[in-house]
Order: sequence, then structure tokens, then C-alpha cells
Amino acid sequence: MGTSHFALPSLKALIASEHEIAGVVSQPDKPRGRGRKVAPTPVKEIADLNELELYQTLNIKTQDSIVRIKLWKPELIVVVSYGQIIPLPILEYPRYGCINVHASLLPRYRGAAPVQRALMDGEKNSGVSIMYMDEGLDTGDIIMQKAIAVDDNINHGELEKILAEKGADLLLQVVNRLAQEGKVPRVVQDDNQANYAARISKEDEIINWSESASAIHNRIRALNPEPGAYSYINGTKVKIFASKVRSEAGSGVIAEVIEVDKSTFKVQTGEGILEVLEIQKEGKKRMPTSEFLKGFTLHPGVLLGSKEG
Repeated sequence: MGTSHFALPSLKALIASEHEIAGVVSQPDKPRGRGRKVAPTPVKEIADLNELELYQTLNIKTQDSIVRIKLWKPELIVVVSYGQIIPLPILEYPRYGCINVHASLLPRYRGAAPVQRALMDGEKNSGVSIMYMDEGLDTGDIIMQKAIAVDDNINHGELEKILAEKGADLLLQVVNRLAQEGKVPRVVQDDNQANYAARISKEDEIINWSESASAIHNRIRALNPEPGAYSYINGTKVKIFASKVRSEAGSGVIAEVIEVDKSTFKVQTGEGILEVLEIQKEGKKRMPTSEFLKGFTLHPGVLLGSKEG
């Protein structure tokens, strides 16, 4: 059961393994991209390519959905970035239960956006967990985990790709062990160590220049490649996708452009200076700041953040 690109390494690992995939469940097709054309989910594309039986439903909790999945007689259900809450009749059906690949070191960052929230918080470590599923939100017993160090400049897309591959490796180890031994270790989560990774909101996308340069930098990389963190320059909306925290403190007012050269520009934040490396003008393509400045006049002293300009 999966939908997004994060689920693909796990699905591909299972396809390549000796285990039989009884069926694949994914979210319905949705409009995507600039043209808003209806497109299959990434998981559906791989399922179709490998001629796997596929089921798509708007609501996995309906009786029809529950009956449909039970007809496959699954011994184990694997859930990776599916996007719906799995009902108890499905969770309890398989002989070996339902297991989930989650992109955090549980119990930290339970919820919909663990990678983005961890980056936004400036975490130095991340990882992936394989867990048994229960009725709670990412509260089930942990089976295996893999931790990795997080570079200060890695973005959401890059980190999620790494975690997806690590998760697929761990998943296959768990599935193989279940097949061979019939059981795997279970470690109860410590709820006192838990926090919640809420879905990214529209408010999360707005750059607040009164924050520190490092906090803004973390927001920018957490929202790269999508949806992007944004601000306004002279009333023009721009999304910033890459930045650098400068060591100097700066003496400008908050949100002021304090330096512009041919390749970048620097902005005074609430604490420190942020250099803008990659940017996108509304309705245009992403580009290095050097390309952006060729067609956009920007001078020191301009204040960022005001829609009115």
C-alpha cells in the first residue's frame, strides 16, 4: 500500500525479491504538474509496469475496500507513504500484521511530514523506522531502525531519496526474517520522547526575515523541491530554493538587501546574513540567482517580504 515516490524503492525491492505480491493499493489518480493533467500515482505506474493487480480507492475504510483487500488473502501488508488511515479490520487481518516504513527515528517526528519538519528544526540526525502498525498515528512497536547524519545543506528531496533507499533495505530484511522465522523484534515506543510532524501548511511557506539566517536556511531546504519557501521583492513573489548562511553578523535592518553582485544577493535577517543562491520568479523556472539578476534589477536597501512592495 503506497502512493508517492518515497514508496518506490520499497515496492521495487519486494518485486525483485522471492516474495509474492498479492496486490497493490494506491490513492486515486489526481491532476498534477503545471498543466494539471490527471496522472497515475508513482506507485500505480510501477505496479502497472510489472503487471501487478492494483486497487485504487478514495476511502480505504469502506466495506468494499476491506472486502477487496481480504480477497487477496495477504499474509503481510506493507504500507509506505500511502496517505490514508488504515482501518482496524485491515490492520488485524494479515497473519503477520501490517508494517510501515516511516521516514524518521520514531518516536520522533510521527505524522505526515517527518523529513520536512526535521530539516526545518535543523536536526543533525535522521533515519528510517520499520514499525508494526496499530490504530494510533505512527505509534506501533518498532522493528528496526537505521540512523544517518544530516548535512547542513541537504534538502528535503535529497534526504527523502536517501531515506527511501535505506527504508527499502530495512524492509526487505524484516520481510525475509518474518518469512524465515515467523517473528521479528518489537520495541514499544516511548511516548514521552514523541513529537508530531504536522503536514506542511501555506503559512509554513512564508519566509519570516526576523528569524535567524540558519532558521530561514532550514526552512528553505525543508521546502525544496516543493512547495518552496517564498517572499516578495518589490511586490514580486519569489520562491527561494537554495541559500547559504554567512558567518558575518551584518548591520542592516531586518529583511534588507545589503549586498548585490553578479552572482548572488545577501539579506539581513533577525540574526546573521543569508545569501540567496537559487530563486524562482512567479510563473518562471527555477534558476541560479546569477541568471535571475540578469533580468531583474535589485539594489541594496530594498526590503523583502512586503507584497505591496
